[in-house]
Amino acid sequence: MDLANRTAIVTGGAVGIGRAIVLELVRRGANVVVNYHSSAAAAETLAAEVSALGGKAVVVQADVALHADAKKIVDAAVAAFGGLDILVNNAGVIADNLLLRMTEEQFDKVVGTDLKGVWNLCRHALKPLLKSPCGRIVNISSVSGILGNPGQTNYSAAKAGVIGLSKALAREVAGRGVTVNVVAPGFIDTAMTAAMPPEAIEKWKEQIPLKRIGTPEDVAKAVAFLASPDAAYITGHVLAVDGGIVM
Repeated sequence: MDLANRTAIVTGGAVGIGRAIVLELVRRGANVVVNYHSSAAAAETLAAEVSALGGKAVVVQADVALHADAKKIVDAAVAAFGGLDILVNNAGVIADNLLLRMTEEQFDKVVGTDLKGVWNLCRHALKPLLKSPCGRIVNISSVSGILGNPGQTNYSAAKAGVIGLSKALAREVAGRGVTVNVVAPGFIDTAMTAAMPPEAIEKWKEQIPLKRIGTPEDVAKAVAFLASPDAAYITGHVLAVDGGIVM
């Protein structure tokens, strides 16, 4: 229970990787604010599961791309649990297309959620995090933000921006004991990847040195480590959870 009595926010926490992160943090003793945008039923189901594990969860609907909505998430954490110790920026969207076919709306949607959403939450969460004796920010990027990926100029740009934002912020707040790190997942078994044709999945597996698709739990354990006391001397780091794609 290395996160006992800690309070965490997980954006995009109702499904997929976010859901796994919530459950991992709860198993380690944390209270969690679960943010969702449109997955209301999944969020409530997750809250019930957290309660069954003996944990505490508060569910907050908000669009992280909106500055005021981001504040609502942070305010809910402080109101429910008296403070904030851990922020996990996991919320993200995709709108893939080749650049010549990509619309301005597709670009703005992805950058607005995947990059500005991270900035929004960090901006509002920083004051309570600075009051914590063990403030942690873990931002979810992607190997697409490291390598680039065809058809994802918007997503790759946003996720690369998350890495730059995190490194700059890590330098800003290190003197106050708050760490800021990045987890960059590779090809992970989620609803999005499950919808891909089997041949496409096999093609991806061939590129992964470990020859398997990652699980949401693989990512969640990396996030929990960076949020834990064991990672107190790690900041500004990018941890790729990708089976070796970017090594």
